[in-house]
Amino acid sequence: MVHTELIAYKDLIEEFKACTKTQYSGKLDIITSKNKWSLYYRFGRIIWATGGIHPFRRWRRKVTQYCPEINIDEIYLEPIELEKELWDFQLLTTLYKQQKVDRTQVEYVAKNVILEVLFDIAQQANFEDVCCVRNPKAVLDISLTFMNTDFFIKRMEEEWLAWSSAGLASFTPHLSPELLQANEIQKIVTPNVYKNFVNFINGKYTLQDLAIKLKFNVCKISSDLLPFILRGFIQLSEVSDLPLSVKQVKNNLKVLPQKELKRPLIACIDDSPQVCGMLGSIIISNNMRFVRIQDAIQALPILIEQKPDLIFLDLMMPVVNGYEVCAQIRRVAQLAHIPVIILTGSDGLFDRFRAKVAGSTDFMTKPIVAEKVLDTIEKYLDKTPHLQQQTPSNKVSQPQLAV
Repeated sequence: MVHTELIAYKDLIEEFKACTKTQYSGKLDIITSKNKWSLYYRFGRIIWATGGIHPFRRWRRKVTQYCPEINIDEIYLEPIELEKELWDFQLLTTLYKQQKVDRTQVEYVAKNVILEVLFDIAQQANFEDVCCVRNPKAVLDISLTFMNTDFFIKRMEEEWLAWSSAGLASFTPHLSPELLQANEIQKIVTPNVYKNFVNFINGKYTLQDLAIKLKFNVCKISSDLLPFILRGFIQLSEVSDLPLSVKQVKNNLKVLPQKELKRPLIACIDDSPQVCGMLGSIIISNNMRFVRIQDAIQALPILIEQKPDLIFLDLMMPVVNGYEVCAQIRRVAQLAHIPVIILTGSDGLFDRFRAKVAGSTDFMTKPIVAEKVLDTIEKYLDKTPHLQQQTPSNKVSQPQLAV
């Protein structure tokens, strides 16, 4: 179904909800007289967003904020890569595949890119009608975030309400503030505040950029500057985007040796962030890769995409329990051979029997202990060179976690 008529803001919200209700997969273009954005859906969930003003500044901000170990100035793209609509998605995916960032970082970047794009759409749609066009053929095979679309819509409406209530509706956060009357400002602010004004209110950074640099909410910073703007002490101007460096070379992001990519990948399906965090710490510190899945409903798509070597699966989870997830895993050909280790706080005979019927490989009781985890992994994975061979005396010791 293709929608090409102009619609108002409230109808735009209904279009988002319709895509969720019908479990739409594909691209949804949002077009106004000045801008175009693209939302990418997968099974009714928004998994990426592109377009609008300053896409490079946006990518820089999110990666700087959530992936501080990445030096953006050392990333070079070929000119042909910059012509792709999804250069930002592909670049983030490349960083993840090369293990330069982990999945949690990728999810934070993706989630906040989507939120920023949705805010821009909301601001524009509150002043003019927009056009929506669906393209079900433009499907992304890899999901970087699995947040429910209702979460994004709610946050979009909350952020727009806060922005407009602060008297900022006529300003976009992509404008750059610059001092016009520094002497007047110096008379009415503290020396530390004035120092920040001089260092940052210089026409180089947008309001969004300043929020990241000063570690403040963009609405808070903008509303604090508003009195100075209204009195003519500060002016807001449009600034250009900041594209990544361009270089005529191939494979600009260095590819890791294939042998490093073969390190075992261990998955944990557990709604508890503590359990996932403990397992992740043990696994990563022992030279293996780790993927956490806290939403059991999204477990299958992530497992199919990631193809882990072993799965730890919690027994008691909301909505879908471990028995059901295990049975689903065994019905998928690509996953049927993967060892599934059930995690539980009890050690009852009935639980063991039911887990075995569902297709589990083994059973491990909580609390999580490093030695038990490593013994289980070594037991069910081939003893290849990439798995460190350790004796009980030199295994990494981790504190117990009672759940």
